[in-house]
Amino acid sequence: MDLNEVIKLKKDLNVTDLSGEKVMIDFESGKYFMLKGTGNDIWDIIQNEITVGEIVEKLLSEYDISRQACEKSVFAFLEKLKELDFI
Repeated sequence: MDLNEVIKLKKDLNVTDLSGEKVMIDFESGKYFMLKGTGNDIWDIIQNEITVGEIVEKLLSEYDISRQACEKSVFAFLEKLKELDFI
């Protein structure tokens, strides 16, 4: 994965906001997931096609974090979504 990679959702998950956290249900696998913190923000950002670099830039404009730490966290989160076949 690199900063120029375009992120696009593959699955339409049932997502509910619950007290600042997102609860996601994948009916195909029968699994559910909870997102909180910046995971919520990234999930909201990737509802439309966007590059990894654009995600990083949006988060850098909202949070006081180093570019290196932001990129590392974004890559890790997106890799997990890729493993789950969500993107």
